[in-house]
Amino acid sequence: MASENRSGGFVKALAVSAIVAGGLALAAAAGAAYVISRVARTVITPVRRRPQNQSIRAVDSEQGTITLASTPDSRMPGRFGVWFGSESGHAKVGGLLSVDESTVTRELERVEFGDLQPGRARISGYYYLQPEELGLPVASVEIPTELGQAPAWVFPADASAADAGRWVIQVHGWGASRQEGLRAVRTFHDAGYTCLLASYRNDGDAPDSADRRYGLGGTEWHDIDAALGYALENGARSIVLMGWSMGGAVVLQTITRSQKLDRVTGIVLESPVVDWVDTLEYQAHLLRLPDPIAQGAIRLIESTWSGPITGQGAPIDLASMDFVARAADLTLPTLILHSDDDGFVPSTSSRALAEARSDIVTLVPFTIALHTKLWNYDERKWNAAITQWLAATLP
Repeated sequence: MASENRSGGFVKALAVSAIVAGGLALAAAAGAAYVISRVARTVITPVRRRPQNQSIRAVDSEQGTITLASTPDSRMPGRFGVWFGSESGHAKVGGLLSVDESTVTRELERVEFGDLQPGRARISGYYYLQPEELGLPVASVEIPTELGQAPAWVFPADASAADAGRWVIQVHGWGASRQEGLRAVRTFHDAGYTCLLASYRNDGDAPDSADRRYGLGGTEWHDIDAALGYALENGARSIVLMGWSMGGAVVLQTITRSQKLDRVTGIVLESPVVDWVDTLEYQAHLLRLPDPIAQGAIRLIESTWSGPITGQGAPIDLASMDFVARAADLTLPTLILHSDDDGFVPSTSSRALAEARSDIVTLVPFTIALHTKLWNYDERKWNAAITQWLAATLP
């Protein structure tokens, strides 16, 4: 009988253990599902405000210096913008003056607006905020898209070059705006190009889509197609498309899906997303997410049933956005500018595409420069790469 009691107790213990283990497994599964859904939503949800992950330690207005906490961004040579005061202020900073283990002191070129004080901040590649800062004629225009009027800036070519009808359309990246392309205007203008800086759905300037979610290029290209139509209607006879980061994915979708490509003669890609799966896996690795989480988020974005979870109106075909696999579909001369130290979008796919299509793709690699900050880091090399490629490839 005692033996039976011990046996019964053992069975009960097993049952309790099974219930606890099952509960833990369910909790773990629920936790994993939550993380997967959150990762997927983050990828496709437009960002209106970036985290202020930099710290201003000191400001010396008389000496014209600013001291920042030492981070990869603050230590990078070049000139940048600094947002401060919960994005209520903006300053331009220049070269490195001193660097130690904990702080970096840089030249303070100018405070555009706001009260610059020690506190939280964000370093940005946006050196220019307003088109008028470039000292060039500029017009604000509206481009009719299927969702409504999308604002754009147009910098006309000089009168001596205008008859050539050369245009470049700038396409900004994820979480960015038209301001991202202001750094490129002078380079193309000096080469005789009219510059159109476009907006697209869900970027805070252009109309929102019904789901208010990014299509990662799969929907945004419609708005760049509309920008192509605007350029053609206004005298463009030769058009270059330039995409930054996710804007590169938008450009690649445009040149493989648009019906208005007769006068598109080349593309320039800056820190581009050439393969979304490669990019998402890389970012998951940076965040130390287990591979099943990353793969789960990718599957969720691609699934037809995930709309109630992610908020997206339609699944995104990430396979169609792998332009290493689709290298044979590309026909236009292409210039890629990418840093091996990008830190956000890996240069591996850019290098693979350049190797697969060495007949049409020119890759100019950078190091040290972080994501979409190549101009900021080495303006001379960046400008020369584009100028020389335009002259050699699209004379």
